[in-house]
Amino acid sequence: MELRHLRYFVAVAEELHFTRAAERLHIAQPPLSQQIRALEEELGVQLFERHQRAVRLTVAGERFLLRARTLLDDARLAADEARRAARGEIGELRIGFTSSLPLMSVLPATLQQFRARHPEVALHFHELFTREQFQQLRQRKLDVGVVRFNHDEDTPGLEVREVKRDRLSVVLPASHPLAARDSIAIAELAGERIIGYPAGNGNWLNTRLHSLARQNGFEWQVHQLAGEATTQIGLVAAGLGIAVLPSPLQCVQLPDIRYLPLRDADAYMTLAVAWRQHDNSPLVTALVTTLLAIGQQQNTAR
Repeated sequence: MELRHLRYFVAVAEELHFTRAAERLHIAQPPLSQQIRALEEELGVQLFERHQRAVRLTVAGERFLLRARTLLDDARLAADEARRAARGEIGELRIGFTSSLPLMSVLPATLQQFRARHPEVALHFHELFTREQFQQLRQRKLDVGVVRFNHDEDTPGLEVREVKRDRLSVVLPASHPLAARDSIAIAELAGERIIGYPAGNGNWLNTRLHSLARQNGFEWQVHQLAGEATTQIGLVAAGLGIAVLPSPLQCVQLPDIRYLPLRDADAYMTLAVAWRQHDNSPLVTALVTTLLAIGQQQNTAR
């Protein structure tokens, strides 16, 4: 049984006249009659009582009409949803993000604009370190990742595009001897008690800080581990050491700390967006485009 058979049947059932139904369907009347008989043979029931000048539905035909209309409506809805999904009007996106991203203006601005244009798209958020996002993108558990990444390693199978760059800032207790400065060079942090992320957690800040320290003749040694940026800031306020974090985290203000920019040329972290290569999803394209545009606007405004 095909959808066209259902359309033919519904037309005859509503017109109760083969000729008028054929005109409505834009086909000849004899083929229409043949198709209805073929449908009845396939079902093994008579759907119409045929008289010389009248056609009536049988009891079986009346029941079949209810289901046929539902099936045709469902088919129309399915086709409409497929077209809307192809246009990026409906669907869902699984988005990965790093822990500090909700504290940055780029995410709220991007989501506000995206939701305004795609109000019926469901968004699912997953807080993950960068390396975990790359893994889940390849495993098709994520659609888009918003990551901290300085192109320090290859990312096979993925597209990674820079959104914006954020200078690194040193988080110091207000009583620290360097706290009165306007900026700091990383070489001045040699010998300091460092609060930082655990090694191997996929955070690219570790890689960048180790590289900067070696360029300046010392090893970056973390004395106090903390997996969250806000925890690191709290530990600085408690006097347990200093931390180095992307500058947007300056929005976390505590009375006993100061933020000073690192003035070294490479003392920055890149905010980037990642997605699978050759992913032709219109929703992925729309979100990536929006994020890149917002990032460009914010870079220009600085």
